[in-house]
Parts: sequence; C-alpha cells; structure tokens
Amino acid sequence: MTDTLNQPGLQSLAKSFEPAPIEARWGPEWEQRGYGVAGFRGTGAPQADAPSFAIQLPPPNVTGTLHMGHAFNQTIMD
Repeated sequence: MTDTLNQPGLQSLAKSFEPAPIEARWGPEWEQRGYGVAGFRGTGAPQADAPSFAIQLPPPNVTGTLHMGHAFNQTIMD
C-alpha cells in the first residue's frame, strides 16, 4: 500500500480552489488577446455562412448537495 500523504508539495496546496490570483494574472492577458469575445474570430459579428450552435448546460445545483446524476434521475419522477 502506498502512502498517499507522503507526496512532495502536497502540504503546500490550498484546501480549496482560490480563483482570484489566477484570474488576476490571466484575465487581463486573455482580454488583451481577445479570448472569449463572441463572433467570428473575436469580431463580435457572426460569420455569414457558419452554422449556429448552442451549448446545453445542466441546471444549477441549488442545494449544494444534489448530485447531477441524482437530479436527472429524480426529475422525471417528480
């Protein structure tokens, strides 16, 4: 059996994800490069001959304890 607690750097990891330092570093860089801007190649306008698409996202987890598999399974029964 391997000792999973004896890993280099494990103690220096944060107990929870802290996005603020990462966003502070990379947010301005991504904005400068135009990442995340809608439209064809960041123009803000669609490309005339390109098909449209949508990304379906799951509903929010309002209680903080629901598991998506449970939510999808129970939705039909409710």
